[in-house]
Amino acid sequence: MAAPSSPEVLRAPLVVEYPFTRSLGPVQSAFLTGLRERTVLGVRTTDERVLVPPVEYDPVTAAELRDLVEVAATGTVTTWAWNPRPRPHQPLSTPFAWVLVRLDGADTALLHVLDAPGPQSVSSGMRVRIRWAPHRSGAITDIACFEPDPEGAQGGGIGVRPALHGGAFEDPVTQILAPARLDYGYSPGRAQGAYLNALAEHRFVGERCPSCTKVYVPPRGACPTCGVATAERVEAGPAGTVTTYCIVNITSRQPAGAEIEVPYVYAHIALDGADLALHGRIGQIPYDQVRMGLRVEPVWIAGSRFPDHFRPTGEADADYEAYKELL
Repeated sequence: MAAPSSPEVLRAPLVVEYPFTRSLGPVQSAFLTGLRERTVLGVRTTDERVLVPPVEYDPVTAAELRDLVEVAATGTVTTWAWNPRPRPHQPLSTPFAWVLVRLDGADTALLHVLDAPGPQSVSSGMRVRIRWAPHRSGAITDIACFEPDPEGAQGGGIGVRPALHGGAFEDPVTQILAPARLDYGYSPGRAQGAYLNALAEHRFVGERCPSCTKVYVPPRGACPTCGVATAERVEAGPAGTVTTYCIVNITSRQPAGAEIEVPYVYAHIALDGADLALHGRIGQIPYDQVRMGLRVEPVWIAGSRFPDHFRPTGEADADYEAYKELL
């Protein structure tokens, strides 16, 4: 007898990305503008230490720091870790070392990358120098990387007192775009895998808590109220009730790859038979006519695992008492 086939293991690449614009204060503005001009600035603390990268407040005393100094473009590796398989968007596409480099004249180390032929050529205490990017805009990436400095003297920079720098440059950098991005592979567990497989058949399947009997769609594998495992599968919907909603007026907030005319409505929808509202877009109705209690149903597109949107069923609105506990 043939062994039963194992269910398909679902897996999908996911990206969480949120670029934001950051305003710079006088210290960070001078530091990044200096990198654009091939100048590395640090800040001197009240106890005469030089911090690179510079900060606006002393990490020990919290005193405001404004005394900028210029340090050298050469330094010493204090510690390192080899990266044999660089990921997309990392500074170098070939294997490299993550390094902490104490620049000559500084008392703290700067995190960056070292372009080296292999881990056997990297060591703590080795001398390195900055390789500047050919095109610089006022960002930490203006330092393309560090590279070995075979002519640098061991122990270089010890006892060097860097000169004060006014921090004044033409056309200073005052804002930066700081992208935050996380790429990862997601595999749903037993409960969510069953939910996603049911969606491919245009069905909504949740799970019932054996203790409080609430039905959760999507299922979580455990009741968030009682903390007990859920296993009994329950089909809900497909129709449901809008419990609350928002009107989206910004195109950048659209789902990835979508071409949806704004404004549009995104809503929490309590499917019939479910005790947890899910979210979805409301369509086929003017945005200013969407309301709490509106009865809706899913609209599926061929080849898609998920409903494209929900539309009105034409039924009378649900009574508030019927869904108030799901807000």
